[in-house]
Order: sequence, then C-alpha cells, then structure tokens
Amino acid sequence: MSLHETGLWARNDPTDRELVRLLAQLDDLLESLEAAEQEWSEWLPTVAPEFRVSARNILHYWAIRQHDLRDLQARLGSFGLSTLGRSEPHVEATLRLVRSAVVAILEDTWRPPEPAAVSAEQGRELLRRRAVELLGPAPAGRETRIMVTLPSEAATDPDLVRRLVECGMNVARINCAHDDADAWRAMARNVRHASTVTGRCCLVAMDLAGPKLRTGPIQPGPGVVKLRPHRDVLGHVIAPARAWLTAADNPTTPPEPGMHILPVPAPWLGRRGDGDVLALYDTRGAKRHLVLTRSDDNAAGLIATTSKTTYLTSHTLLHVEHADDPVELGLLPAREQYLQLRQGDILHLTRDCSPAPVDTGGVPRIGCTLPEVFDNAQVGEKIHFDDGRIGGEIVSVDRDALGVRIDHAAPDGSRLRAAKGVNVPDTRLPISALTDKDIAGLATVVDIAVVVDLSFVQDAADVVQLHDALRRFGGDHLGIVLKVETRQAFERLPQLLLTAMRRPRVGVMIARGDLAVEVGYERLAELQEEILWLCEAAHLPVIWATQVLEQLAKSGLPSRAEISDAAMGERAECVMLNKGTHIDDAVVVLDDILGRMAEHHYKKNALLRQLHSWHPQLAP
Repeated sequence: MSLHETGLWARNDPTDRELVRLLAQLDDLLESLEAAEQEWSEWLPTVAPEFRVSARNILHYWAIRQHDLRDLQARLGSFGLSTLGRSEPHVEATLRLVRSAVVAILEDTWRPPEPAAVSAEQGRELLRRRAVELLGPAPAGRETRIMVTLPSEAATDPDLVRRLVECGMNVARINCAHDDADAWRAMARNVRHASTVTGRCCLVAMDLAGPKLRTGPIQPGPGVVKLRPHRDVLGHVIAPARAWLTAADNPTTPPEPGMHILPVPAPWLGRRGDGDVLALYDTRGAKRHLVLTRSDDNAAGLIATTSKTTYLTSHTLLHVEHADDPVELGLLPAREQYLQLRQGDILHLTRDCSPAPVDTGGVPRIGCTLPEVFDNAQVGEKIHFDDGRIGGEIVSVDRDALGVRIDHAAPDGSRLRAAKGVNVPDTRLPISALTDKDIAGLATVVDIAVVVDLSFVQDAADVVQLHDALRRFGGDHLGIVLKVETRQAFERLPQLLLTAMRRPRVGVMIARGDLAVEVGYERLAELQEEILWLCEAAHLPVIWATQVLEQLAKSGLPSRAEISDAAMGERAECVMLNKGTHIDDAVVVLDDILGRMAEHHYKKNALLRQLHSWHPQLAP
C-alpha cells in the first residue's frame, strides 16, 4: 500500500509529516536494493550457494552507498532510531526494522518487518563462522587472530616457531618471494610440530609473490672497508675500530656482530699472533697501523684494532713490523651503489636491465624488471619508487625508456638503489597476478598450506585463473585471501569479492604499504575503512597488514602511534606482523592490546562493559 493510500501524507502535525518523509526515503532505499540486484544480475548466479545471501547483502550495501545519507542519518537520530551506521552485515534487515519503527511511532503500534536477505543476528554469525573456517578458531580472550611472517630462520630453528606460537601466533605466513620449496616445507613442519606440542592451533598461510615491478641492478662500487673508531663529543677515541682477520679460502664468522671481515691467505694468518702490528697506507695514502689480538671465542682468526679512521681496499699491502712477511689483503665485497635523485631531476627508466652506471655526468638511468610498463605507460602518469620515498611524473615515453621528472624526494636528495619497488598507480598493466613462478610453486603450496594469498590481484580474471590453477593441482580445499594493494584492486573490489565467492573460504588482506603508495598516504585511512565496511557486508574476514608494530619488532621499542594503529586492527579478524629481531615481543604486546580492545569494541560497535576507570572524590 502506498503512502498516499494510507492517508499518512494528509497529516498536518509537523512531527508526523517529518516521519512520513522519513518513511518515503526508507522506501526509496528499499527499492534501490532490488534495483541493485538487477544491475548486478550477471554476477549473482556464479556465487557459491552458501554465499548467495552474502552476495545479495554486498549489493544492498553498494546500493545505499550510492546515496549521501548524512542528512537522513541525522533526522533518524533525532527520533532515537538507528542511523544505519552499523548496517553493513544486514542492510535490508536494518532498513526494514527502522521502517517498522517509524510506522510504529506514526500509528502507535508495532508490526514486525518483512523478512530480509540477512537478519541482524545472522550477519554477525556468518562473519564469525567464515573467519573460523578460513583462519581457525578465535583464541581465548580475543576475537582477532595474529598472523606472523616467518623469517628464513624458521626453517632451521623449530624453537623460534614454538616461541611464536606460545606468545600468541595463530597463523604462520610463509612469503613465497623468499627461500625455496624445501625451506617452505621445513617451516610448515615446524609450525605443525609447535602447534602439537603447545596444544594451540596455528595454521599455515602462503603468500604468492606475484609480478614484481622493481628497479634493475646498479654497477657495484669498489670493495672498500671503512674502519672508524668510536669517539666522544669532543672527538676523543673511546673505543678503537675492530675488524676480523680470517682466511680468504675458508672465512669464519666474526666473534662480534657487525665486525668487518678482512680476508688474507691462510698460511700467512697462521704465522701471526698476539701483539703483531700491521703497517699500511690506506686508500688516501694515510699511514695506519692495525694491532692484532687473539679472540677468546674463535681461534680461527685474529681481531685487528686501530684508533684512527682507516679505508681499506682489495690488494692493500700489509707489512708486519719487525718481520719481512708482507701480504696483500684479499677481495673485499663490492659496495652497493645508488642513484642520488633530487627534485627536478630527470631519470630514465629503461627496458634494458643491465647494471646501470653511477655518476656518468649525464641523465641517470636504471632498469625496470617489468617490460609491460614501457608498452602501457602514458605521459602525465605518476610513478613511485621505494615505497613512495621517491616519486615523479612520466614526461616522455618511447619503446625502451620512460623519462621521469622527480617531484618528490628529500630536500638533500634521496638514494634510489637496485631491487626497489616501483608503483605505477595510473598505468593499466595487462598482466596476470599469477606468474609462472607462482604456478610452479602451487604444487608445494597445495601440499603444506591451508590458505593461499593472491598478491597484486587487479581483475576478476586473476581470481578465476587462481581457481583454475588450484583445481589442476588438487587445491580446492585451500582458502583464498585477496591482497588489496593496488588502486585497481580497490576500485574493483565488489567484482573481486563476488568472483572469489564462487568457492568457499575467502578473505581479504589490506596490504597497506603498497596501497598507501598507490593511492597516496593521505587517503589510506579512508580506503581501509571502506574495505572493512564492504568486507563486513560480504561477511568475509579481513587481515589488517603492513607495518603493524614494526618499530617494536625491529628495535624492541614501540612508538605511541603504532600502539594506536595496532588497537585499530581489532576491527579486523586477523592482524599481521612482519618479521624482526624482536618479533616475540611484538606478538606478546599485540596479544595484550587485542585482548583489551576486544572488551570494548566489535567492528564499529562499542561494547559498554562496566568501567572501573573513575571513582568519585570529594570536591576541592
């Protein structure tokens, strides 16, 4: 029955008329839900039956977000009604409940709303069940799981893996961009063993590398070692520089971390002992001396110390004082070189990936590992290097090179090194997210993992290709996580989700590092919110990833900002930590943060538990 037929439009009371207007707007929104299902009708039939109601809810959420609802929200709130701000998991049900409430106010009677695609209770339960199916059961004390990227050492150090599980790791992530199949299998074995001995569930997720867009090699510099003593603020030496003299044909590990290694012939080294002094002229022609002493921890070498800054290079001649026994220093590792780029510089990015020269006096150049860039880039498009530390605009394009004007760099210039990431957010690259290397690695992934992460997904066809490849390898049992790390993936997220939902066990990772470079850091917070909302509408679990507690994991000391960021991760079903020297501490801290936040929030909902924070006091 229309509003005109009910006679509600005829009411003259201002409050009643406002309620009638609200009713009309809610009816328009409800009609838009059906229109959305018609507009996306080609996508719905391909979704797996168990995902049909969730797929409809995605489209319902998409439909209402085509409107600016801010005025409607304020007007609903003035009557103490739901403002639709928590409607993601059950859009139609929320609209129908609010509509029934408006009618109840108008007619002074309550009639239950018509059934919806997803009820308010069903939406939360669907998401929780799918999180368990993909990521395992929620640990005691918190709803959000912790994923940890395993370092290479996890293949040979089972105790490391066991400690991580004991600290709170629920999902172990193996990055297939590193190590090899044998190492992956060893890591997975250690995870399964740790899970067994601790009695704690820990799943294995494997991250496919995807296509790598990186800078090419740079010609190495000369092999030079700089020995520099430690000085106080007045320049006085407080500790000499220390290096490790070892046999060139069988080098040994220095007794102290960070010591430079100086290779020499083994017979000559065998004739040296405590107190020997080596005289030399360093690369600047400065006369220097190195004093040799035995190490208590390693008899296979000698410690060389000097109280003056000394530059050594391969073939530097070492003279033994009071002995006619000179020797040349062995080959030292070549120094990594870089291009120094400043704002306004022109950089040539080339199809040729041969090592680029440094300091040629002309326009600097560096190769690019993905040839498709040169066939598809256009003048005026943006390009970023090294996680956005350097940025510019493409000013010229030809078959084998792009001219890039550097617009973003440090005031004194920024260093661009080899093998650094390149992002081209404006360029449409016709490449698959699944490389030949990824497909070859799937045989191992299918055998040892329960979840596979698809990197650099951009199009629904990428998801279909992964489905087909998994089917060929017998991997239909694997859960799939789509990594949203490009602008194209974000813009096509509804299509990606609907395609992934053709199979059970689906999730999304917000790869915030690359995504921030692609869309701009200032937009990252906005986009990650929208991804969380859409995935909640789809009842799909989300992994909150990249740089979570990174400073703590690397240095042992967290920043205040990253503690707040980690707390925000409680809105996802899983939070990912990257490897670091202090990763154990990071897992413990994250476990504590997520446990505390679980008592206060579920998604966007504040949980109003009893507070014990404030107590009455006598007035002063």
